[in-house]
Amino acid sequence: MEPTTTPFLRNKYWVLRHGKSIPNERGLIVSSLENGTCPEYELASEGVNQAQLAGQLFLKELKDNNIPLEDVRICYSPFSRTTHTAKVVASVLNLPFEGAQCKVIEDLRERFFGPSFELKSHEKYLEIWDLDENDPFMRAEEGGESVDDVVARLTRALATIEAQFQGCIILVVGHGDPLQILQTILSAAKQHTGPGCNDLESRIKAVRTFLILSQHRNFALLTGELRAVI
Repeated sequence: MEPTTTPFLRNKYWVLRHGKSIPNERGLIVSSLENGTCPEYELASEGVNQAQLAGQLFLKELKDNNIPLEDVRICYSPFSRTTHTAKVVASVLNLPFEGAQCKVIEDLRERFFGPSFELKSHEKYLEIWDLDENDPFMRAEEGGESVDDVVARLTRALATIEAQFQGCIILVVGHGDPLQILQTILSAAKQHTGPGCNDLESRIKAVRTFLILSQHRNFALLTGELRAVI
């Protein structure tokens, strides 16, 4: 059964936040690509269990909707914790992780909060989210990413996926902030009905507004949480 898609997308999308990671356990912000890809920052044992449960839940959803596994694609961030999560899920689904159905996409990486936040307490997230509510176009500091900066590269990631796959169920394995932002823009894009917005990029451009982007925390995910998006 080919999934029914929205008019501006060729695929259906699910998101999965990585399982509980070693940085989560330590209460650390690990958001740079350099640090995030280090093996010591992969999943904690609890996170492996969360990833297995998410994989089982996803498999059940596929079976309940008569969707064949050959229609599934797993697209994931290159960070250790997301790669580890994607590997666990692929194993549950019995998909070869090195095969064509699993694809690492660098633009799905964690939001880089900035040099002074890196490897600091995760309590500092609250400062960033307060700033996001007040101005989603503002970076917490030079070198860090604003909400809108993340939207720009998520748009590229979606364009890559949409160009490569058609009629698939896409499982995006990513991070808290980027997945919140991804859900925000896709939800708004789905509802947008303005003129000349028949394609993905023009729809996302139309919804890159203060009112929409400042509310990305409404789509927060727990570690290991699976959710259908669009």
